[in-house]
Amino acid sequence: MDISNTKKEIPVAMGPDEHEMIELFRRINVSRPIAFTLACLAKGNEISSQNIEMVSGLRQPEVSVAMRYLRENNWIDIREEKKSKGKGRPVKLYRLTVPMDYIVSKIEEDIVAESKIVFKNIERLKHIA
Repeated sequence: MDISNTKKEIPVAMGPDEHEMIELFRRINVSRPIAFTLACLAKGNEISSQNIEMVSGLRQPEVSVAMRYLRENNWIDIREEKKSKGKGRPVKLYRLTVPMDYIVSKIEEDIVAESKIVFKNIERLKHIA
């Protein structure tokens, strides 16, 4: 499915690679909105949140939550573009500012750190049991 709202925005389509990426992110407990949003951004093109909603099937609040997470990690750049017709807010266009392998490495670091805490707690439980 190709969808595009602005002149400069390149249409996004979810192909087999994006679907596999989403599935793999989900298997390592990345939230559904973040997994879908990262898959939409993975090709490095600018995309609007509305386009992400249409391509991924996410609702606007889910995209907003995912964008907040990506913004807090400094993984995205946001650019506003005035609408060509009519009134209203400018369209926000998003793109990744870091390579996808960097993001995957950071997620991996978080999972390893969490696992170490879990194992430490298990060892403590064994000691006091």
